[in-house]
Amino acid sequence: MKPRLPLFTKVLFVAFLNLCLLGLVFVVMARVQFRVDPGSFLLAPAQNRIMAMAHALALELDVTAPAGWDAALARYAQTNGVALYLIDEEGERVAGPELQAPAEVADRIPRRRRGRPAGPGGAREGRGGQPPAPVRDRRVPSPPLFLTATSAPTGYWAGVRVPVRLDRSENPKPGTLILMSPSLLASPLFFDPKPWVTIVLAVILVSVICWMPFIRGLTRSISQMTHATGQIAEGRFEIHVADRRRDEIGQMGVAVNRMASRLSGYVNGQKRFLDGIAHELCNPIATIQFALGSLERRVSGSERECVTEIQEEVQHMSALVNELLSFSRAGMKGIDVQLVEVNLAATVARVLEREASGEVNVETSVDAGLRAVAEPEFLFRALSNLVRNAIRYAGHAGPIHVSARAEHGKIFVTVADQGPGVPEEALEDVFAPFYRLDPSRNQETGGVGLGLAVVKACIEACQGTVRCRNRRPSGLEVEIALQEASRLPV
Repeated sequence: MKPRLPLFTKVLFVAFLNLCLLGLVFVVMARVQFRVDPGSFLLAPAQNRIMAMAHALALELDVTAPAGWDAALARYAQTNGVALYLIDEEGERVAGPELQAPAEVADRIPRRRRGRPAGPGGAREGRGGQPPAPVRDRRVPSPPLFLTATSAPTGYWAGVRVPVRLDRSENPKPGTLILMSPSLLASPLFFDPKPWVTIVLAVILVSVICWMPFIRGLTRSISQMTHATGQIAEGRFEIHVADRRRDEIGQMGVAVNRMASRLSGYVNGQKRFLDGIAHELCNPIATIQFALGSLERRVSGSERECVTEIQEEVQHMSALVNELLSFSRAGMKGIDVQLVEVNLAATVARVLEREASGEVNVETSVDAGLRAVAEPEFLFRALSNLVRNAIRYAGHAGPIHVSARAEHGKIFVTVADQGPGVPEEALEDVFAPFYRLDPSRNQETGGVGLGLAVVKACIEACQGTVRCRNRRPSGLEVEIALQEASRLPV
């Protein structure tokens, strides 16, 4: 299963990635168009840090006897996380460990060739046999000779010209201070991450500040629409989405509100139509039943059997009309539903008195002090339908359990059986009107498919929810959730 990232994180990541890509484009353009080496942005701070350290070391060596130079280099090396080598102009060790530099580093270290003729007083001759210019008493190192990286062995190297004076009576001679770090992050002289971390954090902070209002507004609107469409899918068409935005999200909010209003009109119109039809059918059915009762007393034999079959069909039609009336009345949003405190134990007792018989074992576990907020008749009809269905489809498989419990301000009423259950793909469809697992609509295999639809309509009219799930190893469990009123002492 792929991890799901919130839209807020995705948009913020895209914004930051956009900044990084713009920075990359800027670097490429600077390199191609203006011939600016991007590495100079990294090398310039490193040169400054190396020069500052070399300057401080050169001043300390100038006032320290040569015998203490090894200790001075070791101290600076430990402080800065590098290896330090000091060699003279002929490449000989002056202080520090013995230098074993790779070829690409050794080639960049300036050396005077041995045996070059010296001028008077041991000084080297200049061009054309002329004595060289006098060496100035420089105590400030020259800029770095090189900054390079090697792969065998792995290391980062730098070379700096520093004045070396072994005897205070002599002028300083040119020497070379070699620095080596095994990695770029091992020494702050070569790379100091603090400024770059600060820059990255500043970019992220600016991005968050600039993008936060937009992202929050976008995700909040989408969350509201997700919640609203979920409520509409549950049949709560009175939901309203904020539509003050003047962009596509605002237009979508207007469309969602319009859709909810139109669906509410369609569904309520359909239920009003069913209610009207059911009412209109009540009188003719009652008249037919009365006439059949009179006819049954006047006929005998085979004719009586025919009348009995007609009475059963009319009774089935009467049950269908009653279910339609219950479904339409419970689902009508315009009617005034008075929610009151209902004693669950008493309601369950009424249901079992009406629906249960001695042939089926129905077990109850309902605390007499539990009270829920509901419309009494709607709750009674919902529980009656659930118990009736359990008895009809699973009464032969084992005891039926009716229980109730209170959790976190909610009352959960459960009707469970040990029957065959329902296919997983049909668990949501069983609450749809006229839905039946058995497509043959005959009286032997069940009713007309309105029982659970009436349950859902009644419970939603009580501002509750209902759901069903299969039990293990077998059975079906339907759970009703209502608001808890109070828990009174028994």
